[in-house]
Amino acid sequence: MKRGFSDQLGLLDPAASTPIGAEGHRARLRHRLLSAGPAALADYELLELVLCLALPRRDTKPIAKSLIARFGSFAAAIAAPLNDIRAVEGIGDAGAAALKTVQAAALALIRAEVTGQPVLSNWDRLTEYLTAMMARERIEQFRVLFLDTRNRLLADEAQARGTVNHTPVYPREVVKRALELQATALILVHNHPSGDPSPSREDVEMTREVRRAAEALSIVLHDHIIVGNGATLSFRREGLL
Repeated sequence: MKRGFSDQLGLLDPAASTPIGAEGHRARLRHRLLSAGPAALADYELLELVLCLALPRRDTKPIAKSLIARFGSFAAAIAAPLNDIRAVEGIGDAGAAALKTVQAAALALIRAEVTGQPVLSNWDRLTEYLTAMMARERIEQFRVLFLDTRNRLLADEAQARGTVNHTPVYPREVVKRALELQATALILVHNHPSGDPSPSREDVEMTREVRRAAEALSIVLHDHIIVGNGATLSFRREGLL
């Protein structure tokens, strides 16, 4: 009897005979993913499945293992800088794009849980989103969350990118953008690539300058969050604001 496409991949019946070689290996990974969930796969196996969609004629297992060896985990691999991903042998533009698509999808899912919600009462979700967005950045990035009168997120925008330990911030530009969006409140966010979220003297002074500029136009600065590696710091909770 002629076998269907799903039978050929060995997906309908785990006891059925499956193709040998790379395609058989992929079929077994797919079956494990669909039957037992992503927790049943190691990080490199999840990377294999992502990469095989972009590189269907390649054995993606060695590439996946190289990614883990270089970056340490699935999450770190998809969040790595594009040039670092491209430096892994065999990845190519197609493989790099596949990893960045997965990262974009993950961020979109987390952002959807924050957008349109009162962020001050969904603090854990907000910090999860900011950590996913910024914790693995290797240079400083300054973002502003613009909020409406009910403290719902109107926009999350990157205002500046700097060096490994400094980002220039212009309070007048922050306030100007708030007026354009008709925002009534702000939350400042930036990351520390060193992993330590402790604020510097410059961080504290910059926050005061933004606060003064915002208050002059009746815009509230709710907080300034610094994102480190696995940790965040709130100026409000630390009594710095």
